[in-house]
Amino acid sequence: MSANAHGHTTAAWTGVGVSFVGFCVAAYGMVVPTPIIVVIGLVVAAAGAVVGKAMSAAGFGKKPDAHAVAAAKETAGTSVSA
Repeated sequence: MSANAHGHTTAAWTGVGVSFVGFCVAAYGMVVPTPIIVVIGLVVAAAGAVVGKAMSAAGFGKKPDAHAVAAAKETAGTSVSA
């Protein structure tokens, strides 16, 4: 997987970082029995996915590979007979 730079983008690192902080807050809320802190942590953790997707849409995600795009266009134009 490391050959295709899976997850090595600003969007991926930011999304994971925000989710990690949210899970840490939720874990703290479980140790110190405070349900509202658990809920806040889980909301922040879910927001990490939204932040990562938004950053990817803004151009901070993985750029499409030119060869893969050309291959996809070529494959879409041909029909396979069985």
